[in-house]
Amino acid sequence: MERSSKKVIVGMSGGVDSSVAAALLLEAGYEVHGVTFQVWAQTVPVDPATYRGCCALEAVEDAEAVCGRLGIPYEVIDVREAFRKRVIQPFAEAYLVGVTPNPCVECNRSIKFDFLLAHARAVGADFIATGHYARVAWDDGLGRFVLLRGRDARKDQSYVLYPMTQAQLGRTIFPLGGLTKEEVREEARRLGLPVAEKADSQEICFLPEGRPGQWLEAVTPGRMRPGPLLSPRGEVLGEHRGIGHYTVGQRRGIGLAAGKRQYVVAIEPERNAVIVGEEGDLGTGKIPVGDLNWIAVERLGDALEVEVKYRSMMPPVSAGLIPEGMDRARVIFAEPQRGIAPGQAAVFYWGERVLGGGTILRS
Repeated sequence: MERSSKKVIVGMSGGVDSSVAAALLLEAGYEVHGVTFQVWAQTVPVDPATYRGCCALEAVEDAEAVCGRLGIPYEVIDVREAFRKRVIQPFAEAYLVGVTPNPCVECNRSIKFDFLLAHARAVGADFIATGHYARVAWDDGLGRFVLLRGRDARKDQSYVLYPMTQAQLGRTIFPLGGLTKEEVREEARRLGLPVAEKADSQEICFLPEGRPGQWLEAVTPGRMRPGPLLSPRGEVLGEHRGIGHYTVGQRRGIGLAAGKRQYVVAIEPERNAVIVGEEGDLGTGKIPVGDLNWIAVERLGDALEVEVKYRSMMPPVSAGLIPEGMDRARVIFAEPQRGIAPGQAAVFYWGERVLGGGTILRS
């Protein structure tokens, strides 16, 4: 990392990644200010012995302790109302109609980078930074900033960053993009950071123990109604507890006793029905994608051969990408894929570069 005397605002989650990011920037000569966004109010009971939310009270205390250790300014900014309107409420409404959104993508799109940049402008900072495992570079050939995968394939977070704009990428630093998780831990120990051995936070900060159905029952009382569990041929197999308890590809917790493994293969909100079948029923050769954001190109003009990820930690798979108007495209997989849920992100790659991405639509 080049030395700089410029000012940078670092988004601090209280974890080891953002803490090391701040420390490395400080060592590189930046004037570093730490910021934590207070994004949610607890809506259901959690076990404090096991719950590790990225923005819980403990996270704020840890981030403050790290900033104290580094001797840098720190503040907490309340964005709870914006987070409720832009992330939590749309997440709940989507699940209630059988769509499975990725709230981390939406937080990056609607909260994190917008608010970090706004705060940077307000205090006269030159850059913003986070502890994401990804890289930003200027591509002379394309004449654009590009988003690149993180060096550590197991931790690469470029998938959840695909909504970033050119304006955001041009002022963003990802200090951990060239490091592995093990190297980040070693840096934290070298620097004597109090979070060096802290476990990683769970993926969805406001969803205790990863159970969206239980959470929805608490925050949308009376909105989920039982309905039929159907076979792909329309046979009634049983009754579900409310479609918010299910997502495409789910195997456990369906509530059917069958000789073969059963999976949720589709959700039909119009009939309040959950379609259940065998693993072979999950396969699909193509998906429609909307709400597109392009990074490496201004827009998609012609069909392309790309690699696609439709889940964050999966290896990318080969596919054709066909434009269908200004804001839609169709992905044609080289080989059929299984368990793709509407509402999740589909992110397109050219080698190390993120071409762009969008939201998987209902077929």
